[in-house]
Amino acid sequence: MKNTLLTSAAAGAILASGLSSVAMADGHATDLTLCWAAWDPANALVELSRDFEDQSGHTMNFEFVPWTSFADRMLNELNSGGQLCDLMIGDSQWIGSGAENGHYVQLNDFFDANGIDMGDFIPATVTGYAEWPKNTPNYYALPAFGDVVGWTYRKDWFERPEIQAEFMETYGRALGVPETLDELTDIAQFFQGRDIDGTTVYGAAIYTERGSEGITMGVTNWLYNYGFEYENPDQPYDVDGFVNSAGAVAGLEAYRELYETGTPPGSSNWYMGENIDAYRSGQVAMQMNFAFIWPGVEADENVGGGRSGYFPNPAGPAGQFAQLGGQGISVVSYSEKQDAALEYIQWFAQPEVQARWWELGGYSALSAVVEDPGFAASQPYAQTFLDSMAIVKDFWAEPAYADLLLATQDRVHNYVVAGEGTAQEALDGLVRDWIEVFEDEGKL
Repeated sequence: MKNTLLTSAAAGAILASGLSSVAMADGHATDLTLCWAAWDPANALVELSRDFEDQSGHTMNFEFVPWTSFADRMLNELNSGGQLCDLMIGDSQWIGSGAENGHYVQLNDFFDANGIDMGDFIPATVTGYAEWPKNTPNYYALPAFGDVVGWTYRKDWFERPEIQAEFMETYGRALGVPETLDELTDIAQFFQGRDIDGTTVYGAAIYTERGSEGITMGVTNWLYNYGFEYENPDQPYDVDGFVNSAGAVAGLEAYRELYETGTPPGSSNWYMGENIDAYRSGQVAMQMNFAFIWPGVEADENVGGGRSGYFPNPAGPAGQFAQLGGQGISVVSYSEKQDAALEYIQWFAQPEVQARWWELGGYSALSAVVEDPGFAASQPYAQTFLDSMAIVKDFWAEPAYADLLLATQDRVHNYVVAGEGTAQEALDGLVRDWIEVFEDEGKL
């Protein structure tokens, strides 16, 4: 493994010299390349980074790859030791591989020398995006973009008196933000096939995509809340009886029920983009999606401007949790421009930069930003973001996460969408798959 950990002295030198002087220390500025996914927040980061260019003298270049090919492209880049990326905003699941395979620079000494305290960030984002092993103070990233699965709904439809009256007659309660997953399913079934302004609409757009991570990022919002656990809390990698518990089976069955009774026809392979399109075009009353979409919803001429509302993933019988999304920003160990890349990390961590990041549509993970008294009222979705980030759980971040993920995708999609077998059989099969992966990794 390549040792790229900066010494405290080297990191301290960066702090002592300041951004501008370091940028020109060798007589010329540096071209840096930051790699991330191609989505709306990336455009906001380009705008934000102009200030870094002005202050440092460096030039920022960006390599943005569509989500559908992001993992393949960037993991291949890391695994080959490529030098395309000086900075990487990698997915949260990559942190284990990035650390153990030497792809990312460990940042502890740099953070200490520059007064960057991980205690200043939302705890879930530190654990999810920065730490390896989890729950240890070993950092390979700075939390960059907080994200979580939440819900968007047609508030204007929910508030129509005739719809309110019919829902009350049918369910005996007011139509509003669901407090439980069962209530959410009721609402989806209520809107399924309904006529709204001469158009047939459907209940909910949910994640069903098979090829990358989609259905896993969706079904976990049910599994967690029904009692699913990734492993025995007292014995790591002991998965039998936890992954396939009675509660987990019930959660998987409930997700399939929602898919079969409350989603649009032809939605058997939907993820972020398809859900956005269905919602913005008026096909569905609700959509499951990561929080990053909410600024775009507010700005949309068809569903924005007060027509939409937002709510966290509702509770289930075993609690209330939501699937963590988001990413940390890391310095790539194969970069020959690590000093300049670390300057970017130092700049990005500043509270004033993080506040500007939120203003531009980025989701800051800095506590000083999200705990500001004015934050909750700063956007219609800000409170929902706070509430959602307080209930997050995440998928495996093991170096072998891709094998764990692919097994989950296949087992869950075969049951939920293809209707093969039972939920118990699907999760029992997943247990066997995961045990095989951990055995191959030497974890069992």
